[in-house]
Amino acid sequence: MINPATDPGCVAVLLCTFNGGSFLKEQLSSIAAQSHEHWVVYASDDGSTDDTLEILQHYREVWGSDRLLISEGPRQGFSNNFLSVLGQACGHHEYYAFCDQDDRWHPAKLQKALNWLKRQPPETPSLYCGRTQVVDITGKIIGLSPLFKKRPSFENALMQNLAGGNTMLINRAACVLLNETPAGTPLVCHDWWTYLLVSGCGGNVYYDPEPTLDYRQHTQNVIGANTSIKSRATRLKSMFEGSFSEWNAKNIAALSTFSPRLNPHSAASLMRFEQARNAPLTTRIKLMVVSRFYRQTLLGNLGLALAVLIKRI
Repeated sequence: MINPATDPGCVAVLLCTFNGGSFLKEQLSSIAAQSHEHWVVYASDDGSTDDTLEILQHYREVWGSDRLLISEGPRQGFSNNFLSVLGQACGHHEYYAFCDQDDRWHPAKLQKALNWLKRQPPETPSLYCGRTQVVDITGKIIGLSPLFKKRPSFENALMQNLAGGNTMLINRAACVLLNETPAGTPLVCHDWWTYLLVSGCGGNVYYDPEPTLDYRQHTQNVIGANTSIKSRATRLKSMFEGSFSEWNAKNIAALSTFSPRLNPHSAASLMRFEQARNAPLTTRIKLMVVSRFYRQTLLGNLGLALAVLIKRI
């Protein structure tokens, strides 16, 4: 019998739910089918009015209350719900996996991430993330998320999120770091914040090019998959209309609370980015080039260059 409370290899699966009854059973079953059997699910429900809670309670009866813990979320948006449930689990386990309610994990998802995480120094914040296989509402495969080939870094994190939170696993050091986020901090999204914080504080980040889960696309997705030229163009349009600048302002404000924790290189990069956002055109271009900020794709970098020119960063 596995005892999640004392098992050093146990993964805390941080599951946030909200009216997810349509697909939740399939997700929970895919967790139960993991080749790495040492896990415990922390489920935080954010006020569901469908059968989500009944489904969670049924699985708790089947698995046992030591394998599935259910709590009430803060009802302040999905990012705050994730940080809330992370706070409940933090410090009790070595590894933590963000989990969406409507995906379907591949059997080796946890094991693949652990194969990398266990090779990282335990005192160094470390983040595993990766690509996803995109499926429709019926579970039919419809594509893959973009393949990112450039190295993860803080200079990239300031410009974009690298991967969805549903792919992310972190070690205890990264969990403790995230758990220091002040309550009420306005965040764009918890996964981008995780990438920013781990990379900015001298942590290790690995992006797996091989998908380890099926990311389901449906009308209730909070954030859809970035899989087509049309969807990427839509995001670039949003960038030019001011969203990118607003997101950057939130990220910078949040990072300022962690100034003492940023390593010197990251602190210098953040300072130059802040200066560039309000500088005249020539200075703005120089600061962005010298700092080597970048996005992961050619189209993304072209969009970034235009955003710099028209002062939308």
